[in-house]
Order: sequence, then structure tokens, then C-alpha cells
Amino acid sequence: MLARARATANFRLVVLRGRAYVERIAPAFQTRDLFTIWGILQLLRRYPGRVPDLDLMFDCVDWPVVRADLYQGENATAMPPLFRYCGDDETLDVVFPDWSFWGWPEINIKPWDALQKDLDIGNKRVKWVDREPYAYWKGNPDVATKRKELDWIKESKAGYKQSDLASQCKHRYKIYIEGSAWSVSEKYILACNSMTLVITPKYYDFFSRVLMPTQHYWPVRDDNKCSSIKHAVDWGNSNKKKAQKIGKQASNFIQQELSMDYIYDYMFHLLTEYAKLLRFKPTKPPEAVEICPELLACQAIGRERKFMEDSMVKSANDAGPCDLPPPFSPEEFKELQERKEKSMKQVETWQQQASKT
Repeated sequence: MLARARATANFRLVVLRGRAYVERIAPAFQTRDLFTIWGILQLLRRYPGRVPDLDLMFDCVDWPVVRADLYQGENATAMPPLFRYCGDDETLDVVFPDWSFWGWPEINIKPWDALQKDLDIGNKRVKWVDREPYAYWKGNPDVATKRKELDWIKESKAGYKQSDLASQCKHRYKIYIEGSAWSVSEKYILACNSMTLVITPKYYDFFSRVLMPTQHYWPVRDDNKCSSIKHAVDWGNSNKKKAQKIGKQASNFIQQELSMDYIYDYMFHLLTEYAKLLRFKPTKPPEAVEICPELLACQAIGRERKFMEDSMVKSANDAGPCDLPPPFSPEEFKELQERKEKSMKQVETWQQQASKT
């Protein structure tokens, strides 16, 4: 099963007695693989000797590829376990925190720990009621047709010098729209205290499925973007306290529930549960080489090196990770889905009523 996951993987990671070994399989886009590996190395530093021996394949491409329909029925083959950054309802890829939590040097996005502090400061620069009463989006339009109306070519040519995320929290509303799949921009947008307008997403990352419409964000129909966005802005400007509350609840969630402490604990529990499923004893592959944080940081240059130094775990956490909470019961999961659907229908009803007036 593991060998079959190799077909699209960028690297293979083996952990043996707390030491990491990596086999490079295919080049990844930019430094996604480098900073993903870096994040796992920091986990090993944070909880030395606690991460079990394991062997996994990681694909750094955006969209999931392990289609659920291919692994159902009596004659189905065994599913390849493949780690990546997002999933959807039609796939079975193992969802893992993305590389940008430790920095995205190509577009000058700091490691998450430092960026959270910047965003918190940026949120306080302009009071919500004094912000621009419009919806705002910034991103790469070339990765998806639905983004083509938007452009940041001028900023890319300038080296993203004006793109620091903490300075973008000047509008009452911010738009989240997927690219070729899920987008790392999701957490940055939700952290802005602005009411986030989420255009109907297909994909999820490791935390987004718990977010609730009209509590953490405002849902926007993908098949009717312009009028849905206009209605959201009109509704927010007419219901300022409610809109501000939605933005604040999302920002609080990102600041509190998405701390690096919890990111590492999520990684720890995910890898521990994965290791329990292995039916073989992991061993070092002949092509794999041992990787340590000091070696990676010494070889890095420029922003890569700075971001690694800034995100390096300084000491072990002797207290250990938080306890893994129990999974949702079928009843709890059904209730969660019903709450989401009810909120979505309520927004659609409001929009239909507004269009008639």
C-alpha cells in the first residue's frame, strides 16, 4: 500500500527512534517540501522520543488524488496512504498542516507564530466600524478560472514588498476563494477581524470543517458570486454589530485554536494514529538520508534560513501533547452537518428576499 502511494509523492519520510530520514522522490513547487520536512523536524524536537517509528509518503501538490470510489466494493485494491495539505468529500488523502506554518519565503510570509502576533497588532490599527465598507481579496488569479477577474501581477513584479498580511486588515469584509484546490490564504483571511465571505469551497484543510457559516464566516454562492457578495456587504453594512461579531469570532478561533502548540499536537496525534496502522516495522530506505534541523538551516540562505531560525523549536516540551479528544459520534456529526445546512439555507433565504425588494 505504501509503495503504491509513491506514484505522486514528492518525498518519503521515515522516523526511527526519533530520527528523521528522507528520500526525495520528485521536485516540489517552490520550497513546500523543504518547509514541510522542517515542520516535522520541529515536532521531533518538541516531543523528543515520543513520535513513534513510521514510514509515510507525502505529496506537496494542492489537489487530492486518492479517489474514494476506486477503493470500494469486493474487488477493490488496498488504498494507498498518501499525506497532503487538503482533501475533499470524494478523496481519502491524509490531511496534514501545510508548509506555510513555518514560513513561505517565496512571497515573504513569516512563520505562523510571528505572523499571528503581527495580525493581532494589524487588527487593532483600524476599528471595524472605521474600515472600508467593501469586500477585499488579494491572491494569485492564474491558478483558477474563477479567480481570473482579479490581478496581483504588479505586486509580484515588486517582490511582494507591500503584501504583508497585517496591513491588509483595512476592510470590513474579506473574500476567501479557492485556487486550484484549497488555499493557504484561508487562515490569514479569517484572522483579520473582517467578516470573511467564503465562496462555496470544495476542499478542506485540517481545521476548516469545524467552521460554521454565520458564526465564523458568511457563505457565498459559487454560481452567483457578484450578487451574493453584494448582498453580504449590504447585509453587513446594515447589521454592523452582527457582521463585526462574525469577523471577531473567526479571528478568535484562528488566534486561539490554531496556535502552534495545537498545530504540533495535531501533527503528533495524527502521526501516532497513523503509525498504529502500519503492519510492518519501518526501516531506513537505501536512498534515504538522515535530516536534522541544524543541517537544513545551515544549508539554507536568505529568507529560507531566517524563517527556519525564527520557527525553530528552542526546547523540548516536557509536559507532552494534549490528550486526544474522542471522535465525533454519528449523531454529533449529523448535528454538525445539519447546523451548517440550516445556516446556509437561511442566508440564501435572506438573499432571495433582498432581491425582491
